[in-house]
Amino acid sequence: MADRHLIDVHVLLVRDGEVLLTRRRDADPRFDGLWHLPSGKLDAGESVLDGAVREAAEEVGVVIEPGDLRHVHTLHANGSGVEPRLGLYFEVRRWSGEPVNREPEKCSELRWFGLDALPEDIISYPAAGITGYLAGESFGMLGWAP
Repeated sequence: MADRHLIDVHVLLVRDGEVLLTRRRDADPRFDGLWHLPSGKLDAGESVLDGAVREAAEEVGVVIEPGDLRHVHTLHANGSGVEPRLGLYFEVRRWSGEPVNREPEKCSELRWFGLDALPEDIISYPAAGITGYLAGESFGMLGWAP
C-alpha cells in the first residue's frame, strides 16, 4: 500500500445539459482509449481552485475564473492508480474560449456528452464523480473494501 494519498482536481465543463470529456492516450492499457474529465494532480503549494483552473487551461485551453468553479463532489478512490486519491470535482458553466485538445500526446479527442448519456467506456474514477454530482451527493468512496 502506498504511504500517501494524491489530491486530484476534476473539471466538469457543463453547457446545455452536456459535459466535456477527453479520450485518454495512456501507456497503461487499463486507461488507454477511455474517456475522462479534464483533471490532474494538485501541485505543491497550489490551491484546489488554482489547480482546477490550471488543468482546464492546460488540457482543453479554456480560461476559468476561480469564482466560477462550484465544488460538487468529493471522492475517496482506491485502485485508480498506484496511490489512493482524493478527487475534488468542480462544475463550471462559464468560461472563456472554445475547448480544444491542448495535449494531443495525452488525449486523442474531446467530445460533449449528454449528462444523461455518458459513454460506457469511461474510467470508473471520473464516472463515479459524475454520478455523485448528478445525485447531489457531496461525498463518495470507490474501490475501498466495506
